[in-house]
Amino acid sequence: MDARLTALLLPGQGAQRERMAGALYGEVPEFTAPMDSFFRALGAEGARLRDEWLRPAPNPALDDALVAQPLLFAVGHALGRWVAATAGGPQVLLGHSAGELAAACLAGVFSPEDGARLMAGRSAALTGGEAGGMLAVAGAPKGLRPLLRDDVAVAAFNGPRQTVLAGPAQPLAETARRLGDAGFTVRPLRSRHAFHSPVLASAADRFARSLSSIGLCAPRTDLWSGRTARRVGATEAVDPRFWADQLALPVLYWPALRALLDAEGTAPGLILLDASADHSLTAPARRHPAVRSGASVVVPLLARPSGDGDDLSALARAREILSERAREAQAAASCAST
Repeated sequence: MDARLTALLLPGQGAQRERMAGALYGEVPEFTAPMDSFFRALGAEGARLRDEWLRPAPNPALDDALVAQPLLFAVGHALGRWVAATAGGPQVLLGHSAGELAAACLAGVFSPEDGARLMAGRSAALTGGEAGGMLAVAGAPKGLRPLLRDDVAVAAFNGPRQTVLAGPAQPLAETARRLGDAGFTVRPLRSRHAFHSPVLASAADRFARSLSSIGLCAPRTDLWSGRTARRVGATEAVDPRFWADQLALPVLYWPALRALLDAEGTAPGLILLDASADHSLTAPARRHPAVRSGASVVVPLLARPSGDGDDLSALARAREILSERAREAQAAASCAST
C-alpha cells in the first residue's frame, strides 16, 4: 500500500494572529532560519515586520495587509521548510490568497529571495488604494448574492457554508446589516482592503508590473490553486498576470480542497497539514467522505491561540505523524524495488 501524501495548506488574509508560530522562533532551527532570511532580505522593513510579528495581543497593526500579508507568507513558507526538513515533501501544496504565494515559493515557482521582493511589490501595489474591508458570512454564495449591493463581491468560497465578502467600507457595512436582518451570522475580518474584489483591479495591474522583474518557473511540486480550483499548469505558473490577478479575483478555496480530496483523498489518502493558527483551513475538510472514512487525516501544525497546548507541542505531534509517514514511504519504496 502506498504511503499517504502530505498536503500543506497555507492561510491568507483574515487568518493572521498575534505571534502566530512565534513560539517556534529561536526554538526550531528549520523554522527560524527561513524566517530570518526573509526579514534580512527586506532590510529595515524586515526588522519592523519582525517586531510586529512578535508583539503580544492586541496588536491592531495586524489588521493592515502591509503587515499581515508578508508575515503570512513568511510563516507559511517557514512551516513548509520545516515539513521538508522533517519528513521530505510536502507532496501537495494549496494556499489561500497570500498563502498561495507561499505555496508557489515552496513549489519552486520563484526563489525565497524573490519571494521577499514579490511581497514587497505586493505591499507597494496596495499602498494608497481605496480602503475597504471583508466579511465572513455563514452561508453559501448562491444564497447571499441576492442580498448584496452591486459594489460588494463574493471574495472567497471557503467551505460549504463559509463565504467571504469584500467591498468599500460603507457598502460593506450596509450589506452586513442587511444580512444580519435576514438571519445570517456575519463577522468582520481583520482587513482594511477589499481583497479578491474589483476594488483591487488597479492594484493587481501595479503588482503585475513588479512581478515582471521576477523569474518564474514551472512548479516542481503538485501545486493547487485557490484561484482556479485545480492544479497550476506550467504556462500559468510563469505568467505574472496569473499571480497578480489573484488580488482582484475570488478565492475558490473550498472547490480546490474538495477537488484535491476527490482526486487524492482515498488513493492513497492525504495528511492534511493545517498551517493556520485557527485551524480554519481544514474545518470544511472534516465533512468530506475521505476524511470521515479515515482515509485522509487532518493534522494542525499550530495550536489554537485560545485552546489548550502550545505551538511547540502541536509541532511535536505533527512530527510524530510525519515521521511515521516517512517510514511508510520508505517501506513502500523498498517493496516496489524487490
